[in-house]
Amino acid sequence: MNYKKWWLLALGFCLIVATISPLASSSPDGLEKVAEDKGFIEVAQGSPFEIIADYVFPGIENEAFATIFAGWIGVLLMFGIAYGIAWLVQSRKKKAAA
Repeated sequence: MNYKKWWLLALGFCLIVATISPLASSSPDGLEKVAEDKGFIEVAQGSPFEIIADYVFPGIENEAFATIFAGWIGVLLMFGIAYGIAWLVQSRKKKAAA
């Protein structure tokens, strides 16, 4: 079976979802909405680091595209990590079998 084809299909699907998901709703995410509704959003602490703050890629004027671009970066980063781990596990299995 051609696993590379499945990896590419999964990557394409994730990039499509990252492209359309910011356009789906203008509401805040679930945890933020609950914090606003219950009145404790003000006591929230900032994260110790932010790679892409508020899901908006810096330097891009259009906020919708900046959010989509941040999603693409996240997808590609996570895809690279997952693919690397899968490759590492597969290569160790082949070495153990040999």
